[in-house]
Amino acid sequence: MITLEQAIEIAFSKAILLETENVDFMQSADRILAQDVFADADMPPFNKSAMDGYACRRGDLNLGLSVLEIIPAGKTPTKTIGAGQCSKIMTGAQVPEGADTVFMVEYSEEISAGKIRFTGTNTNSNICLKGEDLKEGDLVLSSQTQLKPQHIAMLASVGCVSPLVYKNPEVGIISTGSELVNPEETPGLSQIRNSNGPQLFSQAKTSGFPVNYYGIVPDDEQLTKQIIQKSVNESNVTILSGGVSVGDFDFVPKIILELGFEIHFSKINIKPGQHTTFASKGNKYIIGLPGNPVSSFIQFEVFAKPFLRKLMNYQQPEYCLPMAMSHDFSRKKTDREECLPVQINDKNEVKMIAYHGSAHIHAYHQAFGYIPIPAGKTEIKKGEIVDVRPL
Repeated sequence: MITLEQAIEIAFSKAILLETENVDFMQSADRILAQDVFADADMPPFNKSAMDGYACRRGDLNLGLSVLEIIPAGKTPTKTIGAGQCSKIMTGAQVPEGADTVFMVEYSEEISAGKIRFTGTNTNSNICLKGEDLKEGDLVLSSQTQLKPQHIAMLASVGCVSPLVYKNPEVGIISTGSELVNPEETPGLSQIRNSNGPQLFSQAKTSGFPVNYYGIVPDDEQLTKQIIQKSVNESNVTILSGGVSVGDFDFVPKIILELGFEIHFSKINIKPGQHTTFASKGNKYIIGLPGNPVSSFIQFEVFAKPFLRKLMNYQQPEYCLPMAMSHDFSRKKTDREECLPVQINDKNEVKMIAYHGSAHIHAYHQAFGYIPIPAGKTEIKKGEIVDVRPL
């Protein structure tokens, strides 16, 4: 059985990058850049006042200063500052020629009509120099950047209003099992509501992926094959929950092979989510997840999401917070790596959440994240540092 790291490595090796497209930069949040972006001008484009005040020569700060003009933001100065002169200037306005200092308006005093003096003892220059942030031609954003609001501001500042980005993978989601009914229905005997489908739909949507949702497919081999084929035709990646284990009605692996896919692995040495399947056929992919809701939830986070990002040439950083355990913890079975839900207490310590196994999705409703416990590790002592992965 392979480790999660090996599974990700195998899947990444089969990933074929999606095509690129130009999009409106205002709609590009969370997309992955497919181009380097460069500054088209110096930033700032001129010497700019950092505050409301008076622009003058530093050597004249102890003199009475004649006010030549008022310079609002957006207006080009018309006067050059000479000895004993200044111009009143607003934040963001262009500093006039001859001035090397702007002192705050709060440190000024009118001594006669059209004449002021500096009342402070010293001052910074308070000038943002031309090109101090960026020079024309400087690299602003690198390809493979996931665009966040601060990046949108950077695109705007250099006029990149139609950036080239990778297309988002379309995700098909299928829940298998005759025991499932839709959430709005009342389950009969031996039935349960389908929580995996809505959960996976939400996980994909909040990650920025368009979703084709196919609902529940009963344990009927031909119907299951038809729906999987439909999803393959309409989606880049098909994600199934259930039907991938070794039961009498778990015929998904057989169908995957019949559809011409190659199964690269069907087990990962991890808990929950051991029976996770990954298959590919050219630039189409199938990920089969176990039917238990915690298994499908965790495996989407640790395996499916990183793979979907890889299709956009983006390797998602794996953030973890080293934090101390608030209590002792032990487990009996240690043959697999295990992911367990945790909370953070008011002392910034890690507290395990009562967890009854891979069907207990309710354990995650107040979880801050989870901790991975390596295979072979039986106990964690109070005060021991563990790696918390936020959700």
